[in-house]
Amino acid sequence: MKIVLAFDSFKGSLAAEVACRIAAEAIVTACPEAEVVEKPMADGGEGTAAAIVAASKGEWIPWPATGPLPSMIVDAGFGWLASSRTAIVEMAAASGLTLLRPDQRNPFQTTTLGTGELIRAVADYGARHILLAVGGSATVDGGIGAAHALGWRFLNRSGHEIAPNGGGLGEIVSIRPPDHHAEFPKITVLADVTNPLCGESGAARIFGPQKGATAEQAMLLDAGLLNLGKLIQRDLGIDVLSLPGAGAAGGLAAGAVAFMGATITSGVGEVMRIIGLDEAIKDADWALTGEGCLDAQSLQGKVISGILQLAHRHGAHVAALAGRIALTNIEIQTAGITFADAVTTEKLMFEEARRNAPEFLEMAVHRFIRACIKR
Repeated sequence: MKIVLAFDSFKGSLAAEVACRIAAEAIVTACPEAEVVEKPMADGGEGTAAAIVAASKGEWIPWPATGPLPSMIVDAGFGWLASSRTAIVEMAAASGLTLLRPDQRNPFQTTTLGTGELIRAVADYGARHILLAVGGSATVDGGIGAAHALGWRFLNRSGHEIAPNGGGLGEIVSIRPPDHHAEFPKITVLADVTNPLCGESGAARIFGPQKGATAEQAMLLDAGLLNLGKLIQRDLGIDVLSLPGAGAAGGLAAGAVAFMGATITSGVGEVMRIIGLDEAIKDADWALTGEGCLDAQSLQGKVISGILQLAHRHGAHVAALAGRIALTNIEIQTAGITFADAVTTEKLMFEEARRNAPEFLEMAVHRFIRACIKR
């Protein structure tokens, strides 16, 4: 019996590597004959740097940066793989939603400036390739904050620079490149969504509300992103308006393509490739995964969707443990998930669930063992 553990993080409760360790200890105790392989996962959001660094024997380099609000300085950093001179910049480390209190969330004011500072830092550090993980953002600024940190200027009708945040998008009338074009490392954006920059399924209208935008503000932000997209087409000759995934991280993905020459790829696909998940699952009986909430988005570009593809290719069963399950039994079966279980009950308050997350996950793993391994 071979079981591959490929958990995502349970946001606010358990890091992916911790979840894998808890599950491994529970399985080894109950089934000492089982072969257990730990492969902590991520999809381009929080935990991506940790997953890649752990799998590649890299290191985490602490680096202070501007936070999601321009008045904030946060203890951020980046992953570093010395052998390939690859840096992993996780935008959530500098511009993430979890860095803000609920009352601070305002995508008119938040900025990706700190993410740009990290990109500049790793370029100066000697990176040849930058993996830019863009999940978990607090921003809807189209990446102009990050571009501003790299020397780009965004001017209003008076010829003055606008504030590099979501609220300034609609004021831009021209884009000016940096005065000195230095050679820049290759940048690959690891995205966990395929949403366009703007429109009905764009960055502002779909994700703006969870970042603090009212319905009216989301429409204004959407108009600002459309304005930015048109100016990028006019001034730079780059079409980001029809680019799948351009809306990731409030449009940071579009900004990275336009202002940094980046390409966009599937975050979960790239992480699976780097950590060797395909090879691990090739001869496995089970892939056991999990995350905070198993819902429709889980099946569209998130960790579980990638694991399902690999497992089905190799004939392995998939079990999913989640803090909350928002799919019906029919949806779970249709997706190809053999076993799914909620780690906690809906009656539990979040704080209690977070505080006791290790114990609840361990109990859920034992339920999986009883239902699927020791039947």
